Amino acid sequence: MALRTALCDRLGCSVPVIQTAMGWIATPDLVVATSEAGAFGFLAGAVMKPSELNAAIGEMRRRTRKPFGVNFHMFQPGAGDIVEIILANREQVRAVSFGRGPDAKMIGRFKDAGILCVPTVGAVKHAKKMVELGVDMVTVQGGEGGGHTGSVPTTILLPQVLDAVKVPVVAAGGFADGRGLAAALAYGAVGIAMGTRFLMTQESPVPDATKARYTGASTDDIEVTDKVDGLPQRMIVNKMLRRIEMSGGLAQWLRAGRAALRMKAQTGASLSELMTMARGMTSHGGLSLAQAMTAATVPSLIQRAVVDGKPDEGLMATGQVAGRLADLPSCADLIQSIVAEAQGRLAALAPLANAEAA
Repeated sequence: MALRTALCDRLGCSVPVIQTAMGWIATPDLVVATSEAGAFGFLAGAVMKPSELNAAIGEMRRRTRKPFGVNFHMFQPGAGDIVEIILANREQVRAVSFGRGPDAKMIGRFKDAGILCVPTVGAVKHAKKMVELGVDMVTVQGGEGGGHTGSVPTTILLPQVLDAVKVPVVAAGGFADGRGLAAALAYGAVGIAMGTRFLMTQESPVPDATKARYTGASTDDIEVTDKVDGLPQRMIVNKMLRRIEMSGGLAQWLRAGRAALRMKAQTGASLSELMTMARGMTSHGGLSLAQAMTAATVPSLIQRAVVDGKPDEGLMATGQVAGRLADLPSCADLIQSIVAEAQGRLAALAPLANAEAA
């Protein structure tokens, strides 16, 4: 019973664990496996065209009766259509997640439809802002997290946010097992969110060649860089990352242009739509236009590694926790082990608490 929290009650899962919406990775195969195992999975709608997301949600609904979530952002091509698709599937889409997300009016539309808004934030001020806009929960990602990340570790950021907001808080950044879940609950969080740990599972669609780079990486092989798009990102070091770090401003523009063309071919978005998306990101993220264009097209570089199975020709975002993981369990085995370990840790602490009370 100690593991049944407000996260379970609100999202309709049995274990307070969220599988995050990793681009190109959080596909129906992974989300179904996550949901059936008792956790709560988010589809990576932020890298899908509206038609692709509609098909993915349809597949989810055919394969599982469990509730699930969808991730998106308001600057992606077809964002308006994506919102309508989510709302049309409110019977099973229980939540949406986002970073650069909707305004208060859009959040209100989701809430009116019974869909919870669970943004991911990396700073106290962003958590406060999201709560002011009306979100239902916040996921707090500390600096150990993968992809875009901040400098404040989870052990500092999590209690800061817990003290600052009155909505349920989910802990992310550095979590992979039951010990982490027990620790997060002890802090006062309602659960944990994990990305890299779910990437490193049997049901993850990442090709074996790239999975091998994740399982083989040590903490020394994982670095934070701001050379990709101007914002700090945690990556596994590879040839592509080193090439980007050594390139100058002109190379950044050329790389942004090539990536934009790839993204145009993959998504069907026009160049003007891509430019609009990039300009929207400059106004929210403090990026130059070249940086914003690169940020808007980074998914195509990630796709090269995690979809095409070319780990040295793309980028491999990762949480720091990958440096201590070397296995690829099934989602069912992973969740079962997390529950058992968390219950074991909490049970071990109970006598200490009782002794103090006495």
